[in-house]
Amino acid sequence: MFELVFLGTSASAPSIYRGLPAVAVLAGEQRFLVDCGEGTQRQILRSGIGFKRLNRIFLTHAHLDHILGLGGLLSTFCRWEAMDEIHIWGGLPAIQRVQALVYQVIFRREAPPVPIYFNRVLPGKFLFRGRKFSVRAFPVSHRGRECYGYIFEEDSRRPFLADKAAALGVPHGPERTQLVAGQPIVLDNGRVVDPDEVLGDLIRGAKVVITGDLGRTDNISAAVRDADALVIEATYLDADREIASQVGHITARQAAELAQACNVKQLFLTHISRRYREYEVVREARRYFPQSYVVRDLDQFAIFRDRLPQKLGSQRKPVEELPPGLD
Repeated sequence: MFELVFLGTSASAPSIYRGLPAVAVLAGEQRFLVDCGEGTQRQILRSGIGFKRLNRIFLTHAHLDHILGLGGLLSTFCRWEAMDEIHIWGGLPAIQRVQALVYQVIFRREAPPVPIYFNRVLPGKFLFRGRKFSVRAFPVSHRGRECYGYIFEEDSRRPFLADKAAALGVPHGPERTQLVAGQPIVLDNGRVVDPDEVLGDLIRGAKVVITGDLGRTDNISAAVRDADALVIEATYLDADREIASQVGHITARQAAELAQACNVKQLFLTHISRRYREYEVVREARRYFPQSYVVRDLDQFAIFRDRLPQKLGSQRKPVEELPPGLD
């Protein structure tokens, strides 16, 4: 299971109700931040998740609305929080821009009191491996070079079939642990029990895909396919598709059609423009993919493999008058 905490959901500039892009991903004891728009550290406090262990940051691209919050956040981490180290991943333009912010502005006369490691993203490679999940990146087409989305995915597993193990005489204890790990065992009677005899079919884990900003969807189908949660921008409505294409963004309809074509379970729309009312974005997306949801700041969801996401909490108050059934 993953948890998503939406810290900022506005496009390009903050609004009264929406902050700039940032989403926290919680995976057991591991915590990650994807993008860090201006004001993110205050949103972290408002969300209730706090700063603890939130020292792994993935940047989708180098635009200021996605990175400018790192100035304040890194200063807080290095001066007030008990952080052993900080890791930041991104494309080269994003890394270079953040390094300039860190070394020329925040710590210009001194070395950071906490080590900060900058890691250039390599698509397809595992950027992080936890006990039961991994994080990897995939390229997206936006304005500029080396723009990326990120895939958080639990490891696939084969369930242990206790009834079959009992029928074979496999005792409780380390023997069963060995079989789950894929290692054969030898029983006291000399019989060899192979893992295939007591393990079920492979079950994939939960998958969360966060695209960041992008100007096309036809080249990310493989990354998005079968996602339990797809977090994607919906900066424009389809009536303005030509404008969206010119500035490297997509429409709510394009996001919904991608989700429908790729067997996505739940679509979370973010990067919402102030030019539209929220219900217009919801209405357009749900016309093409019913499981569409426009997220607001501080919305929180649990993402599962075997059922729809569960809303954990929010400070969701009416942003505007919404037609019945669309909020």
